[in-house]
Amino acid sequence: MNAQQPARVGPMDLSLTMPPPTRIDEDRYQRARDLLAGGAVVALTGAGMSTASGIPDYRGPDGTRRVTPMQHGDFVTSAEARQRYWARAYAGWSRFAGASPNAAHRAVADLEAAGLLGHVITQNVDGLHQQAGCRRVLELHGTLARVVCLDCGEPTGRGQVHEWLDVANPGFLAHVDTAGEVRPDGDVALPEDLVAGFRTPRCSVCGGDRLKPDVVFFGGSVPRELVESAFELVHDARCMLVLGSSLRVMSGYRFVRRAAREGIPVVVVTRGPTRGDAEATVQLDALVGDVLGRLVADLGR
Repeated sequence: MNAQQPARVGPMDLSLTMPPPTRIDEDRYQRARDLLAGGAVVALTGAGMSTASGIPDYRGPDGTRRVTPMQHGDFVTSAEARQRYWARAYAGWSRFAGASPNAAHRAVADLEAAGLLGHVITQNVDGLHQQAGCRRVLELHGTLARVVCLDCGEPTGRGQVHEWLDVANPGFLAHVDTAGEVRPDGDVALPEDLVAGFRTPRCSVCGGDRLKPDVVFFGGSVPRELVESAFELVHDARCMLVLGSSLRVMSGYRFVRRAAREGIPVVVVTRGPTRGDAEATVQLDALVGDVLGRLVADLGR
């Protein structure tokens, strides 16, 4: 790419993220609908909820990881890793922050409003459930909308950090193809020579350079209090609904295992096989939007 070429900024191209409707197994759908009709449902949602909003997931339907995400240990210990992350995140933030809830998010909010869905435990960090109208959301992996200092704990809004980066890196975006695909962490791929000159944010309180988005990176741990709160939601539920997650990581899979041990039915809706298929009462290999739209029509009265 010519370094002088202006950035191409525009809305997300949803044509790249909108596959054709999936065929829904009718027998399995009826069983899932009957299980969910009694209410007191807790939902566990993953990246497949947001692909129709232009935010890709980490894995394809076959479970293969699409990208190598930022690792917690690298971010915490390496200034170079933090520089690489913040440069990529800065380049992708405007488009990531501009993503809107899709039909699946709105359907989950409709099920909550109808009194069928009690809580949402989400592994996503995009805040789209709340934007769609969900009121009871536990963000298991945090949110990209907030930044925390790893040294003094000072929280800062991501928008403020983005403004700081604008000032610290004038003209940076003019050298970036910001129309490229946004990755699951909200960043975009950049050439290393461009990253090398990027100035990272510093804490306004202690001056430290270890500012981190308030999310759980791969290799990090979910705070114990959040895990215990999620387990309580599962324990109190009559049924668990898994949406758009392959359950490949224990962070979400453990709640499916707990539900199965306690005799709580588990309905899984996602493309492809999941790690929790053995624990699932009903598994629907389909797009979440296709199934949720029907559930709202059938149950959301």
